Amino acid sequence: MVATAQPETREELERQRQQLKKEIEQTEKLLNSNKAQTKVSLGEYVKINRKVNLQERVIDNIGRDLKVLNNNMYTIQRDMARYDKLLDTLKREYAKSMVYAYKNRSNYDFLNFIFSAANFNDAIKRITYLKSYRSYREMQGENIIHTQELRRKKKEELGGAKEEKNKTLLVQSKEMQTLEAQQKEKDRILAELKKQGKELNNQITAKQKQMKKVSNAIAAAIRKAQEDAKRAALAKAAEDERKRKETERALAKNNNSTPDNPSTNSNTKSVSTTPKTRVPEKKPESVLLNSGNTALNTSFEKNRGSLPWPIDRGVISMHYGSNTLPSGSTIIVNSVTISADVGTSVKAVFNGTVSTVQNIEDMQVVIIQHGRYFTTYSNLSGVNVQRGQEITTGQVIGKVAANFDGVGAIDFYMSNESSNFDPERWLRPR
Repeated sequence: MVATAQPETREELERQRQQLKKEIEQTEKLLNSNKAQTKVSLGEYVKINRKVNLQERVIDNIGRDLKVLNNNMYTIQRDMARYDKLLDTLKREYAKSMVYAYKNRSNYDFLNFIFSAANFNDAIKRITYLKSYRSYREMQGENIIHTQELRRKKKEELGGAKEEKNKTLLVQSKEMQTLEAQQKEKDRILAELKKQGKELNNQITAKQKQMKKVSNAIAAAIRKAQEDAKRAALAKAAEDERKRKETERALAKNNNSTPDNPSTNSNTKSVSTTPKTRVPEKKPESVLLNSGNTALNTSFEKNRGSLPWPIDRGVISMHYGSNTLPSGSTIIVNSVTISADVGTSVKAVFNGTVSTVQNIEDMQVVIIQHGRYFTTYSNLSGVNVQRGQEITTGQVIGKVAANFDGVGAIDFYMSNESSNFDPERWLRPR
């Protein structure tokens, strides 16, 4: 069965618009924090570009709101046309009944109609008919009044819808002017960046080298976790085997010391027992999964799409995958870059164990293991956790540091044993 999309309501569109406005304000705040810099940066361009995109979405939202208003106005006008048609019919029928009543208005005609009945029962029926006809005429009048009232309300509703449309058109016009101003600012920043040329390329190269080092650190952390898990599994298997042999020796000793068994000498052949066939244990899906973290791994997977963000009020300046640069070229990143004020708290997105705390260049990196999944928080300062520490969801692990172009931001990675993947698909929608 093909699912049909539910029509948007004005309330839902207003909620979306307010959320977009909130994101624009956060981006504007981050842009203003960069005003102290003498030169524009790549991060500033990313933020103004995001701001323009958000503003375009606001205008698109208003356009959909106008469409809803136009549909409402069309529905109201259609209802008014239906009421007009109904009123015409009611008035014609009422006029006919009034003409008939006028022609038969005398008491003589009324009595003559009753007394001309063939019998008493027929006379009662005629009286009932006349009462019903009089009630019908009264009902016709009430229907006309009720329908006129409904039409009046629809007319008022139409007037209100037109007023709302005019207000929304004014808002749309203002938002278009805002977009035009933002586009000019974007063009200015882009022109400044193009003037920097070589310096900008150096920033991009530094970013790529930084990402490569972090990716190597993640790969090393995963390999170490796998090696530790294999050693732990081998140690457990050896311990289980030792316990099994001890149990067999104890059973054999108990059997030999039983009074019912005759004593054996060197010439007596020992009775061999058929060893029990052991059912091989089912291998885990991953070497990183064991009895201690399987439940955690399952819980992490179940929370896909609803994990909290590592920064409460940050905005995304680079998405996972391909990002277009001012020069028109693209940079591919394996993380999501979240901009925020320097010093903003960075929180763990889920329960887990700290796998790595490492310094890369002049920044700190924390890697947390969640079963066979890993989350990485890069470009931190003031890290307050250590390797092997158990972490809970929402626990502060460090602070946002300034990145290579002097802007506060972190790179957030999500990985498993085979690859990195898009964190935005796992984090809750904003």
